[in-house]
Amino acid sequence: MLADGLRYKSKVSGSPFTAATSFGAATMSCFLCGKHRARSQMVTRKILGKSQAVCAPSCKEAEAAAG
Repeated sequence: MLADGLRYKSKVSGSPFTAATSFGAATMSCFLCGKHRARSQMVTRKILGKSQAVCAPSCKEAEAAAG
């Protein structure tokens, strides 16, 4: 942290989670575990009456496959 309270002098604009050239390459966060995964690695499930994106087939198996 700098003396004037700023954490950095300049910042690159945008988000690290921006969509790539195709819709399938974009990332989303899992409603259950919160990790960002490619949309192609997710499914939607009804949770509390709404469709939410979650890891497929499960968060534990997706983590094992990624790591």
